[in-house]
Amino acid sequence: MSLTIQDRILIETRIGNEAPSVGLAYALWFFLGIVSAHRFYLGRPGTAILQIVSYLFLVGFIWLLIDAFLIPAMVRGKQGELRDRFTAQATAMGSA
Repeated sequence: MSLTIQDRILIETRIGNEAPSVGLAYALWFFLGIVSAHRFYLGRPGTAILQIVSYLFLVGFIWLLIDAFLIPAMVRGKQGELRDRFTAQATAMGSA
């Protein structure tokens, strides 16, 4: 079943409200990057813990710098997950 324009607008509005913020992710990266707060915020606790542990081997500091370029993609990924979940919910409600 295809979603209506109104359903799609509702989904995009929910994504805008519930998805993580790129600005906040960068603020967490800048101020609390040493504890990988940005990765916890973006729903990646496993890699956050791995990053913290890797600081012992100095690899984590390089990884932290690389994250500055990866944050927008991580936010888009989280938005995509939300979009898929909301679309599935809307489709299920429409067919019920």
